[in-house]
Amino acid sequence: MIELSIESIRVSLRNYQRVVILREKDADRYLPIWIGPAEADAIAVRLQEVSVVRPLTHDLLTTMIEQLGGVVKRVVVSELQNDTFFARIHLEQDGRTVEVDSRPSDAIALAVRTGVPIFAEEAVLDRAGVLLDASGSAVDTAEGPTGGVTAEELEKLAPFSEFLKGLDLDDFD
Repeated sequence: MIELSIESIRVSLRNYQRVVILREKDADRYLPIWIGPAEADAIAVRLQEVSVVRPLTHDLLTTMIEQLGGVVKRVVVSELQNDTFFARIHLEQDGRTVEVDSRPSDAIALAVRTGVPIFAEEAVLDRAGVLLDASGSAVDTAEGPTGGVTAEELEKLAPFSEFLKGLDLDDFD
């Protein structure tokens, strides 16, 4: 597993869809994941420390886990199947570890509320991770260090690559 941080949440000007950009902690590989507007807002509200009058769904989930004696330990983007990402939320309760299936967007929204690390399996990053060269253009990962990406997979990732090309990397820390 490789630890990631949330680089940003962006809106595609082409189709107004949201994408969360995760970045490897110790490398320049990015993992873009398309997410819904509600989940994007839930993540952004917490990252920007915006106060809300009533708890949002992920706040409620966090409170329920805590009230039931559970502790969120980490979230993992665990799989990529048929262009769909899967995640697992790792919890501890009463001395046992429980893994719960989740959409990555919900897992990330929970992670930012509980302050736990976000990870991705190496296989997911090998298939969907995007490297950027010095000019900010996506590197063809089939020939890059991650290897093993088919031409069909690169074609499916083209919207992510185009989106990343349009990002202003000077805005990132």
